[in-house]
Amino acid sequence: MTEQRDSDSPLTDSQQLSEPTDITKSVDNSWTNRLGGVWNKATTRLTQVIPVEQLAQTVVEWFSVSETQVAEILEKIRAELPTTEALLIGKPQAGKSSIVRGLTGVSAEIVGQGFRPHTQHTQRYAYPSNDLPLLIFTDTVGLGDIKKDTGAIIQELVGDLQQETDSARILLLTVKINDFATDTLRQIAQQLRQQYPNIPCLLVVTCLHEVYPPDTVDHPAYPPDYQEVNRAFAAMQQAFLGITNHSVLIDFTLEEDGYTPVFYGLEALRDSLAELLPQAEAQAIYQLLDQQEAGNQISNLYRDAARRYILPFAIMSATLAAVPLPFATMPVLTALQVSMVGLLGKLYGQTITPSQAGGVVSAIAGGFLAQAIARELIKFIPGFGSAIAASWAAAYTWALGEGACVYFGDLMGGKKPDPQKIQLVMQEAFQAAQERFKGIKH
Repeated sequence: MTEQRDSDSPLTDSQQLSEPTDITKSVDNSWTNRLGGVWNKATTRLTQVIPVEQLAQTVVEWFSVSETQVAEILEKIRAELPTTEALLIGKPQAGKSSIVRGLTGVSAEIVGQGFRPHTQHTQRYAYPSNDLPLLIFTDTVGLGDIKKDTGAIIQELVGDLQQETDSARILLLTVKINDFATDTLRQIAQQLRQQYPNIPCLLVVTCLHEVYPPDTVDHPAYPPDYQEVNRAFAAMQQAFLGITNHSVLIDFTLEEDGYTPVFYGLEALRDSLAELLPQAEAQAIYQLLDQQEAGNQISNLYRDAARRYILPFAIMSATLAAVPLPFATMPVLTALQVSMVGLLGKLYGQTITPSQAGGVVSAIAGGFLAQAIARELIKFIPGFGSAIAASWAAAYTWALGEGACVYFGDLMGGKKPDPQKIQLVMQEAFQAAQERFKGIKH
């Protein structure tokens, strides 16, 4: 197998994984020549290595990507991310998880499952994933428990802050508006600020509805102008005077609680964070809270990494589809596409088996199946059938990769994948990819 990987091998061109790609760019002559050269040289060779089973194994070996290579790409992207590390310091039931829900948009169930033990007294949740986080939440465990050693909690938090990082950091002191037993929280915050005065501190006062006047059934216009709220908030601000940089009122509830909006004061929290964070991190917060923009940001972030792998798979699909044997290459193309989807799953934090990857392909391919069969039948047309099949296979593989990104992106965000949205993305990607790959000629 080694002898086949010479300068004429399709692997040589496909190894250029680090080059950024953009499906919206026009196809220039150099691009067409590169694809055409790969296709023409490889087709002759591939027709000589039938049977199909051996060819399928060869393809998978050519395009197997080690976890080390994946890690290297993710590391480069991660180094450029405007990541914010938020240390949530507060008692249980003070609304810390609700803050995570408000800033990320994920469900309470996903947030609960996302936190993992970090140290004895802290747990951590990275959003959207550990590999490419935009927000990292560190939650203190055991505050308010008289059996817990406050000194140990402080020591662990200090140990976290001593770690060098390029991420922006902020302390979020979370207190219920009717909880005035704040001595432990104030002690922790004061010691952290003394050692790290450059890390901003935001006082977040929560659960406002618990002190609303009787018979109040919903949130008033923000900010709430109730005497009970104003008095308690002023007392909290006085208690943490000289420790916090800013303070904000919020009330993040669940839908079944009946209060609207569910994330009352979210805009005020966003603005307070933006005031205390560097510009890039502040902009990321704003984008995350714009649902459409957040989806685009995270989607594009992962697709920038994914497209570095989709491209060589698309080129190889074109090469395989050019073999002028109707239906002979279908198993090979399927194996190639399953391998691609499995790799994309890893990029999105979803480790799946080849059989599971095949299930994903079947689930998202939808109406493209009939077109795939038509692609094979057109090889019976003398002269140009194989060339059409080649460009179709490349475009379809590209579209399948884009669809897989949407599929895994929904799973990562705690959503059920939307078949209609995936089909729309695939159709748009397929049309654009056809323009890119139409220059492939026999």
